[in-house]
Amino acid sequence: MTSQKKITYVSLLSDESIHGEFETALESIGREFGKSHPMMIDGKEITADREFDVFSPIDRSIHIGRFQQGTGQDAAAAVAAARSGFISWSETGWQERAGRILRVADVLEEEMFLLAALITFESGKNRYEALAEVGEAVDMLRYYAETYRTHQGYRIPMVPEQPGAICESVMRPYGVWAVISPFNFPLALGAGMAGAALLTGNTVVLKPTSTAPFSGLKLYHAFITAGVPAGSLQFFTGPGKVFGSAIVKNRDIDGIAFTGSRDAGMWLQRNFVESQPYPKPVVSEMGSKNPAIVTANADIDTAVEGIVKGAFGYSGQKCSATSRVYVHQNIATEFTEALVSAVDRLVIDDPRKKESFISPVISEKALTTFRDAVTRCRKDGGTILAGGTVLEEGIFSRGHYIRPTVVTGLPPDHSLVADELFVPFLILDTFATLGEALEKANTTEYGLTAGIFSRDTGEINEFFRKIRFGVCYSNRRGGATTGAWPGSQPFGGWKASGSTGRGVGGPYYLLSYLHEQAQTRL
Repeated sequence: MTSQKKITYVSLLSDESIHGEFETALESIGREFGKSHPMMIDGKEITADREFDVFSPIDRSIHIGRFQQGTGQDAAAAVAAARSGFISWSETGWQERAGRILRVADVLEEEMFLLAALITFESGKNRYEALAEVGEAVDMLRYYAETYRTHQGYRIPMVPEQPGAICESVMRPYGVWAVISPFNFPLALGAGMAGAALLTGNTVVLKPTSTAPFSGLKLYHAFITAGVPAGSLQFFTGPGKVFGSAIVKNRDIDGIAFTGSRDAGMWLQRNFVESQPYPKPVVSEMGSKNPAIVTANADIDTAVEGIVKGAFGYSGQKCSATSRVYVHQNIATEFTEALVSAVDRLVIDDPRKKESFISPVISEKALTTFRDAVTRCRKDGGTILAGGTVLEEGIFSRGHYIRPTVVTGLPPDHSLVADELFVPFLILDTFATLGEALEKANTTEYGLTAGIFSRDTGEINEFFRKIRFGVCYSNRRGGATTGAWPGSQPFGGWKASGSTGRGVGGPYYLLSYLHEQAQTRL
């Protein structure tokens, strides 16, 4: 993809030529639907006794394909294959590993439109969000490879403690990693976690979400096409509980990389610790309840645009989605009217159409979550300012479409203010002082992303000093709390939002997949 066609989550910028290429890709990928797809273990196609079907959230009549319901025995076989491949891959020179990861990025870039079209069908993203996701995967792999090269494979001379000694700090791979990717970024986060583990000399068992396994299979083939050995990367599909139960008990698993819900992430962490003979690393990103603060000194137009994009891009199904807004009481009326007007103008449509902004949510379960949230809001005295309904007529009858929703009037300690919903549901509240706003924003077990809108430098500085979140923005028109990009904004959460303190796409992330060995030669 040329630089003129580059799309990020913030810019969503394109030239008109992308539309023809994207629509051609929609037709091309559609010809691959409805087929049965195997797991890949040690380079061999593996089938199970049972399969599961995947349908598009755009239209439930679109059959993406059938995938294998892998068993615990299949998971064990995948781990064993990865263990067998570890010595060879870990002893491959770091320069060679970096070169192969760079080739993976090239393969993904060459298939940019086809992969984005698949993401649109499988995860329901509009074309801009889907193309940005592929671009993120490409840039993430390149950033990691260049970071690894910059650090020369993390071999650092140390000060000798005695004459004639040669002392070095060498970062070494752990071994076999289970990588579990989510539905909302099946390519970018799958590529990022698996790519980082492989680059640093580990081997990987990749388990994509059962909601978007085809994207995971395409990613697997991109790695293999680029020269990653079949013994180094295994591909498993099937129920998350089956896979999770198998890997936490398997002593040949040396680490787990996971992106998903807090409940699933904490279950993996607790059971992995309890089942293994000694501590092993878990790299997890587990969502959030992300606040944006709008002070009396904010530019209201900028704040409204940033919050609308942050809250309702991909229908709120991002770990970084803006879900709480605290607006100064002096501008609350003006801001709220402008926000509601902007939300009411958003285009809800089939994401295959270039005009579409609001995408379907991923599943019937998400629709149930949304309906329950609206019912609880009304029951407990909240007011629906915009949205509040599921769309079920006409083109929406076979998909999962929700009107983006804005509510107010809920008490600060209400469960809807605390719980991550992963649907387009935005809560408004007011404040009198910045200290009050920061206290409300920080009163959560989560800590992934946060934003502020203000033209006062002092307010912005205070926000950055006192906010307890890992990824923070000021005056971001392209997304109040969303849109992190590899090499620009390391994406990692505090508290219940993450486990390592090292952000995805940042300078320290690769260290999560390595442990240190001190080497002294005399």
